[in-house]
Amino acid sequence: MANHPDLDAEQAYIDRAYACLEATRQVATRMTTMVEVGRGGTNQARFERDVIWDTMLNRLHQLELGSAALCFGRIDEAAGAAHGDNPGEPGAAYYIGRIAVSDEEQEPVIVDWRAPVAEPFYRATGRQPMGLARRRHFATRGRTLLGIEDELFGDAIASLGLEGPGGPEIRGHGALIAALETNRTGKLADIVATIQGEQDEIIRAPLPGVLVVQGGPGTGKTVVALHRAAYLLYTHRFPLEGQGVLVIGPNRLFLGYIDQVLPSLGEAGVELAVLADLLVDLVPDLRVRGRDLGLTARVKGDARMARLLARAVRDRELPLREDLVVGFGLQRLRLDVATSKRIVADARRRFRRHNAGRRHVEQEVFAALTRSGRGEITAQQVREQLRGVPEVREALERMWPVLTPQQLLHDLYGSPALLRHAAQNLFDDRDWRSLHRPRSASVDDVVFTDDDVPLLDEARALLGPRPRTRRQKAMIAEGVLADDSEPRTYGHIVVDEAQDLSPMQLRMITRRSLGGSMTVVGDIAQSTGQWAHADWDEVLAELPDRKPPHRTELTVGYRLPAPNMALAARVLRVAAPELAPPVSVRQDGTPPALWRVADPADPAALARVVVEATRAEMEAVDPGQVAVICPSSLVQFVGDALGAAGVEHGWATRHGLDKQVTVVPVALVKGLELDASVVVEPAAIVEEEPQGLRSLYVALTRATRRLALVHARDLPDALLE
Repeated sequence: MANHPDLDAEQAYIDRAYACLEATRQVATRMTTMVEVGRGGTNQARFERDVIWDTMLNRLHQLELGSAALCFGRIDEAAGAAHGDNPGEPGAAYYIGRIAVSDEEQEPVIVDWRAPVAEPFYRATGRQPMGLARRRHFATRGRTLLGIEDELFGDAIASLGLEGPGGPEIRGHGALIAALETNRTGKLADIVATIQGEQDEIIRAPLPGVLVVQGGPGTGKTVVALHRAAYLLYTHRFPLEGQGVLVIGPNRLFLGYIDQVLPSLGEAGVELAVLADLLVDLVPDLRVRGRDLGLTARVKGDARMARLLARAVRDRELPLREDLVVGFGLQRLRLDVATSKRIVADARRRFRRHNAGRRHVEQEVFAALTRSGRGEITAQQVREQLRGVPEVREALERMWPVLTPQQLLHDLYGSPALLRHAAQNLFDDRDWRSLHRPRSASVDDVVFTDDDVPLLDEARALLGPRPRTRRQKAMIAEGVLADDSEPRTYGHIVVDEAQDLSPMQLRMITRRSLGGSMTVVGDIAQSTGQWAHADWDEVLAELPDRKPPHRTELTVGYRLPAPNMALAARVLRVAAPELAPPVSVRQDGTPPALWRVADPADPAALARVVVEATRAEMEAVDPGQVAVICPSSLVQFVGDALGAAGVEHGWATRHGLDKQVTVVPVALVKGLELDASVVVEPAAIVEEEPQGLRSLYVALTRATRRLALVHARDLPDALLE
């Protein structure tokens, strides 16, 4: 790519583009100082100032590129392409970059990569040139142009990619390989300069409906989904900017890994969340930690839990067992069982959400007590005098208690009788008994699991918010108190690693969708949880169906060198024989290293080999990142072994990927990419994980450069020739 004859001219153009960018930034900065409102200013003026201020701050954020390259390519249209096919007219040239930049005359200097005119930069091929004569890729470091790679179209086709039968068609092969071989930083980088054709088709797919993207390891499905979010915000700024865009990841380690992609594309307003984050405002004082295992996790994710919870709520709406008799002055007021039964039935019929019916039940109870008395007494008098009486409060709590989601689940899990009744004809005894756990003294002491989160959300939908006082309603109207009556909905939702989500989790996500627009990405072959799905039909069954879903697949693998992919493919043939591995772009690479422990019965021998293998990978990829991927049972052992040997390392559960060496439980490694991976004791991974072979497949497909396997036990048969 170096020594190109146009290198100096293109460097001069890039320098001019940066100068125009700086001028634009200065104009935006000056605008923020021109909207001050004096002490006598009107509310309208202050409102306009705030709007301009927010707009300028957002624009300044978009113009802040840091070390990212502004411009990464150029397209030259064929003669006559934009002029009625007049061969005498020269074609236009457009420079493609991260954001749009104009000169002082408002003429475009750089075209935003998301603009329609930039589409041929990513999609043109020798067979379908899309009106191009040439596509040029820039290799840059900061503001410095290092090299140029040209592809010619039309009569002078000279593709420098891997185009041809039997192999993937790659655009900007040199720039792509250079990007792939760059050391990892612990953060996922954008691919805006090297987006390939099949990726671009997904990024620019229409907004409405659910788009399912199946992609094997290293195909770029996560980063493509994030670029799609940026593209949709650019193309559909109204209404998406107001409606919001949400990205849901499988865990916080993953969110920390991807959190720089969208800001690098100028879109910092997208919300990144795990499912528990979506309950923060709706379920106050919620504490979530850890996951359930085995049957308990399976039952909690079952779609039938929605019916079980609906029954559990109904089971808390009960008529009295015996008449309520309470003193009122010199007389005794009565609420008989039959009347209480009528009140409960009436409230069930009137109110869709449980808590909304409490006030009605109270009114009817005090009205019935009033009718049973003599003389001129009113329901208000009865209410004021009796509402604090223990017998009345007990009756109201039996008939229609006000409940929080935590209280409902706490009471349900702690009572075999409530569980049995709610699960009748839905789950067998073994299933519902797996939900039982000892009741805590207070619901405030309960720590729920990630698997409880969708059940708490379902309970919130059934219960509704607690009744509010007049003061609370006024505070909500004034914006002082958050309105937690309804969940926040979003104009578009991106769901990553969706192949592992349970029906109840998918149901929770669907509740957040405003119009049914979603991008759902994952790999069925990497389904490793208790709710590993066999196909995408099972996932789509729980998602919005306002429009027919669209499905697509990423088939080209960019991350894995061919030797690593070949080893992983052996496991895939057993774990998911119906799926084909991605076609690897990188045909060269170092073969995976196998480290056998001489004495399988000696833990110290295993520790020594883990340390030796880790040091070898550190040296080979220095200063790149190394993940030591372990079964859950060996995480502490491996970390202690590295620490005792003086190998500085981090823990994925505590530090993210901040260190050069990170110990990662296999359950958290999905979606990550590192320069090198050391996979410890593959046989234990297969044994311990719910979908053992698929978890091993995930572990083997994380490294962009080198892979090592350390084992004291025999390797699983799937790894052997």
